[in-house]
Order: sequence, then C-alpha cells, then structure tokens
Amino acid sequence: MSISSSSDTRARTMNPTTLSYIPSEELFAEDVFTDRVMRQRLPKDVFKALQRTLTKGERLNPQLADVVAAAMKDWAIERGATHYTHWFQPLTGQTAEKHDAFITPDGHGGALTEFTGSALVQGEPDASSFPSGGIRATFEARGYTAWDCTSPVFLSRNAGSVTLCIPTAFVSWTGEALDHKTPLLRSMDAVSEQAVRLLKIFSADQGVSRVMATCGCEQEYFLVDRDYFYDRPDMIACERTLFGARPPKHQQLEDHYFGSIPTRVMAFMAEVERDLYRLGVPVKTRHNEVAPCQFELAPTFETANVASDHQMLVMETMRRVAPRHNFACLLHEKPFAGINGSGKHVNWSIATDTGINLLDPRDDTHSNMIFLCTLAAVIRAVDLHADLLRASVAHASNDHRLGANEAPPAIMSIFLGDMLTDIVNQLESGGAKRTMKGTSLELGTTTLPQIPRHTGDRNRTSPFAFTGNKFEFRAVGSSQAVAWPTTVLNTIVADSLSFLCDQLEKAIGKNTGDEAKVQGAVRGVLQKIIKQHKRVIFNGDGYDKSWHDEAKKRGLPNHRESVAALSTLSDKKNADLFSAFKVLSKVELESREHVFLEKYCKQVLIEGETAMLMARTLILPAAIRFQTEQAENISVTEAADVDTSKSREALESFSALVDSLRDAVDALEKAVDHHDAGVHKHAAHVRDKVRGAMSDLREVVDQLEERIPADLWPMPTYREMLTIK
Repeated sequence: MSISSSSDTRARTMNPTTLSYIPSEELFAEDVFTDRVMRQRLPKDVFKALQRTLTKGERLNPQLADVVAAAMKDWAIERGATHYTHWFQPLTGQTAEKHDAFITPDGHGGALTEFTGSALVQGEPDASSFPSGGIRATFEARGYTAWDCTSPVFLSRNAGSVTLCIPTAFVSWTGEALDHKTPLLRSMDAVSEQAVRLLKIFSADQGVSRVMATCGCEQEYFLVDRDYFYDRPDMIACERTLFGARPPKHQQLEDHYFGSIPTRVMAFMAEVERDLYRLGVPVKTRHNEVAPCQFELAPTFETANVASDHQMLVMETMRRVAPRHNFACLLHEKPFAGINGSGKHVNWSIATDTGINLLDPRDDTHSNMIFLCTLAAVIRAVDLHADLLRASVAHASNDHRLGANEAPPAIMSIFLGDMLTDIVNQLESGGAKRTMKGTSLELGTTTLPQIPRHTGDRNRTSPFAFTGNKFEFRAVGSSQAVAWPTTVLNTIVADSLSFLCDQLEKAIGKNTGDEAKVQGAVRGVLQKIIKQHKRVIFNGDGYDKSWHDEAKKRGLPNHRESVAALSTLSDKKNADLFSAFKVLSKVELESREHVFLEKYCKQVLIEGETAMLMARTLILPAAIRFQTEQAENISVTEAADVDTSKSREALESFSALVDSLRDAVDALEKAVDHHDAGVHKHAAHVRDKVRGAMSDLREVVDQLEERIPADLWPMPTYREMLTIK
C-alpha cells in the first residue's frame, strides 16, 4: 500500500454531513510514523536495526534512540505537532497521557525544539494515582513508561492541537507491570516461543523468526441524541440507564439489524472512519446491529499488540467525534434494559512472520498436522483454563449481558462446526483420514448464481467459536480493553503448545527423519489430548437450559457473575501458569484481582448512589406532584357531587407505589452504606445486597414511569431515546 507523508496530500477538512469522502491509499496512515517514513528519514543502519527489533524481537540499541527521536520530532513538527506524550494503558481500562512541549528555552532569551532519545525511550508518570492493587502507595509514587517500538507512533489531532503520541508500557519503580500492554507483550513472546518449537518438530520453521498472535476486534456501540444524554444523570455518571420502562416498540420487529443506515449516523461513521484511516486503523465493516440505535464497526486483523492499541483509538475516536453530530456514543455493555447489549468479539489467531496462519485448516484438513496440533492445543487450553478465560471478561457491566439471549453464556465452551468436529472424532479414534467437503446451494432460479455451502453452520451462542481460520472470543464486553483477554488467550495457548511439544519431542525422540514414526507419534499425542479435553466442545444451543445441566455433568465451571469469576484469578494453578511463562508474577496477578474487584465495587456503588439521587430529586418530586394533582382533582370532583370512588382507588394505588419508592430508596441507602473489611467480602456484599436493592428500586420507578403523565416525567424515556431523527 502506498503511504505518503508529504503535506500536499493531507486530507481536506470534511463537512460532517458530507458522505462522499473516500480515503485514498495515499492518505491511509498519514498521521503514523510508518515504515516508509522511517526508511526515508532514518540512516540505513538505524532503520535496519529498528526493523530487526520489530520483526525479530531484538533489543533496540539505546545509542540509536537519539537519531530516531530527532527524525520523529521533525516529522511531527512538520505536521503541526507542538507536544509529545507517552501514551499508555493503565489498569483503569482507559488510556493515559501527559503532554510535554517540544519547545524549550535556549538560555539566551529564545527557544528551540528538542526531543531526545531518553525522552523517547522513557518517561516518569506518577504511579501512585493509578490502580495498582497495592504495588504502589501514595508515598511510593515513582513509575516508568517505556517506548514500545512494535506499536506505531502516531499524531493525535484534537481541538486544533496536534500531539505526537508514543505507545509505551507502564511499570513500577520496582519493575512490576502496572498496565495492560506489558503482560500482553510478554504473552506474545511466550506463545511465539512455543509455536516456533512446534514448527521445528515438523521442520516447518525455515525463515520463521517469530509467530505473532493476531486479532481483529468487532466493536458494538449505541448512539443517542446528546441532548437526551445530558438530561439523564444516570447516563452521564454510569453510561447506562438505571431506570426506564420498556417502550411499545423496541427490537421485536427485527427491522433494525442490517437495515439502511440513517443519514445522520452515516455522517458520523464516515468521519470516524476518516480519522481512523489517518491513524492507520484498518476499519472494514459498518452496519446496524440488532437493537435500535445500536451499530457496529470492525477492522481487519493485525498483530495483537497493534490491534489492542488501535482498539483503544477506535473507542476514543468514536467518543470524540460523536458530539460533532449531536450524538453521545455509548460503549457500555447494557445501556438499556430489555434490549440487546453490546459486545466486542475478539477474532484471535497465530501466524508466522512469513505469513502462515497456524489456524488455517486448508483443503485437506485431516493431513494438516500443524493445524491439528494448534487446534488441539487451543482445545486443551480452553478446557484447563476456562476459569481464567471467564475471569478475563469479568466486570460489572458485562454481567448485564452474558447469558442473556444476546451474548454467550458464562460457561466457556468451544464451537468447532461439523467439519472440525468430524475430524476431532476421527483423531479420538486414532487418526484423521478424511475431510468433509462443502457443497453448493441451488437457489431455485437460473437468475441467481449457484453459491458454495460451507461444511457447517455458525453458532452465535458459543463464547469461543471457530470461524474459518481463527477463533472468535465472543464474551468480551464492548467497553473493555482487549489487551487483558488477549493476554490470557496467548498465555493459556502457550502453555498447551508447550505441553504438546514436550509430548511430541518425547514420543518422536531421535526419529525426526522417519515420517511414519513422526505421524504415529502425532496421532498418539492428539488422541490423548482430545480424549481428555473434548468435554469443552459444544456445538448446540448455549441458551438452552439443558446445556447448563449438561455442562455441570461435564464438570465445566459456570461463574455466572464477575465476583466469583474474578476470585479465581490468583488461584495457585493460575499464578503458576503466568509465572512459568513470565507473563505476570504472583504479585502482579494478585494486584490485578484486587484492582478488578475494587473497580467492580466502585462501579456498582456509583450506580447505587446515582439511583438514590435520581429517585429522591427527580422521581419522587414528580410522583408527589402527580399525587397532589390526583388529590386536588378528587376534591374538586366531589364538590361537584360526582362519584370519585374510581379516582380514590387510583390515588390509593398510586400512593402505595410512592410509599414503595421511599422504602426502596431507604433499603438501597442502607445497602450502599454498609462496608466490609477486605475487597472480596465487600465485592460479595455489593453483588448480593446493593445490586438487589437497585433492582427493587428500578422495578418501582419503572411502574411509576408508566403512570405519571409525560409532562411531569423528569427525564427522557426509552421511547424517545431509542429513535434517531
């Protein structure tokens, strides 16, 4: 792809309502310090050294950093940049940045621009003010950011300001990881090392330096009118509605999914895509999702680290662009009760740096030994570490959608489809000898083409489904940073690849040149793995209650909510796993369990306090006004000597609801004010008491909404918000 960095090819400013913008190849990644830019601006030896770091994982010589920094500074300033920042991903789940100006006093009353290699390679933000799970305290503030040269440096354009953003890792003064990027990079090294071992067993490692974890992240989101958003305190504070009666029309007609994209939404999408193209994010797909006002954006796959960074840019860009079109972009998993929520499907695979996808089954799948071994490793990984996989998507927001008829259940299982299931069954019997072939579909008329029919159907209820040449992890939440679930995936697969390689090397011994003995050893190892771990394979309806009963019989864990799931993180087997592959130390893993549980508590408590505030200051006053109107109407009607028995019944019924509202608010206040020592006990209380009290309060409020006149109801309703005009 041609990438230009010259100023005369910059994107013109696009009117937000103009839909004719088509990004050209010359404009793609215009705001990224790309390979082409580096080749043009760096000395040949420096460029080659940097490329070896990028492609082979070699350490970058610190002496070259000054040269690279100078080239970056010149490139950025030519494009209007005035500041630079180390852009990192702390355990908040968001990104963080502190901007420093390129301009510095020259000591003679003037100024000059400066950006040194040391400023590029290392920064020093305050580490005590970010979640650390006890690794850092207020009196121990030092932390470091370290340049991740495997992720492209880019320019951020916001409010007329241009900033050079340097993707970095974030670690403590003691060396522990305080972010999502550092463990992700470590896990990528781990899975690469074990996958290369597998390739060597089959003498397929020629020219391969690394095996890269890859992923593509589908992003679902809601758009609501910005005026409605700011009229709802719950949406401002919690990014979801804590109250709201279901409207007469929502998604039951199934007319929104893949429907014509509204003009105003298309303008938003076009501007988001333009900004993302400039940042090198390969966005590919856009469409209406199932729920009203719900949409999806999806890029093509990239290496996992870059895909993770790009996913953060996708979320930031959508939130930044939405107000220009008078929208608020909601990334919460469940902004509206009673209709589908949003997920973020992570399409994961592993591929060599020479371009070979190890999860590509190819035509004669039964004879593709590398694929079969990789597949077996994934099956074993998901079965042995289903608790970790579930914990990787555990947070308060995701509890609202997992298990509902819109998202996979909390039981971690694998969907393989008919063809791969048939091959797995053959492997269990001693060896695969055939591959099911697809057929063709006749559509009943000569005017339509004959189209190929795949060997198996798709399953939208599986949390971990094979989809052609990758696995789709469908349990990830829409608001979530994908680095953490990808780190878990990489690590558990690295563990199973290591086990498989150990078994193969032991079985093959010195017979590496004897193809028959190698094939026999492979069949034996795969047969054993399949027999032990096939229980995790399930191709049926994940929503059916019978599957939950069957999963229990199979011994598959079912952590229905996040507190139980997160409490398994630091179990000994998990701590040993992360430690063995040097992805997370015991301290780092325990810190994450603490951070995630603490965040769960804080998020639910914010929701609880917001619900109380809204009930007391918005809902109750509206209810009292209507109650007063009813009473005054009865008084006036009785003075006219008209029967008011029905009106009295209505008033009594409504008054009982108002009393229930007061009782529900008091119960929620009591639950919120309770505190337990220790994050595990507190999280259990928040789950069992606070969420229950919030649900009881919501039930009363939603009944009141259906009875209080529209002119008295104090906030936008679902009926209003779930319509884009």
